[in-house]
Amino acid sequence: MDEKGKLPKELVTEIERVVREISVIIKRKGRDLLTEFPITPPQFTALLWLNEEGDMTIGELSQKMYLACSTMTDLVDRMEKNGVVERVRDSRDRRVVRIHLLEKGSSIIRDVLEARQAYLSEILSHFTEGEVREMAKQLSLLHREMNK
Repeated sequence: MDEKGKLPKELVTEIERVVREISVIIKRKGRDLLTEFPITPPQFTALLWLNEEGDMTIGELSQKMYLACSTMTDLVDRMEKNGVVERVRDSRDRRVVRIHLLEKGSSIIRDVLEARQAYLSEILSHFTEGEVREMAKQLSLLHREMNK
């Protein structure tokens, strides 16, 4: 850090570049892995949201994914046709329809995450366990600070 307590600009620039490039690689590899499954990347993202948050309306899901409701409706239609989700009426308000994750959708999530973890495990095998632990610690710290 300099005398004003600021990090050198070139260090910040380098970290931003590396994080951005890692993000691109992860997205590309994630898309490659998804070709082995009967689901598109946006559908997988929707399944992850439903898995994490539970049943959601199309409006709630479209907000999480930054998609128009009409686009989300088409996505859910295809997912329902594939048997990974179903539309269910809310028990408290029959006017409300929620999207519910089915076992087939949960199974796809598990399989995709296992494939992603196997890929990452292969990459991390080139480092020592100590390096991997330190990497995990530093990435967790960065993630926590970014979520404040």
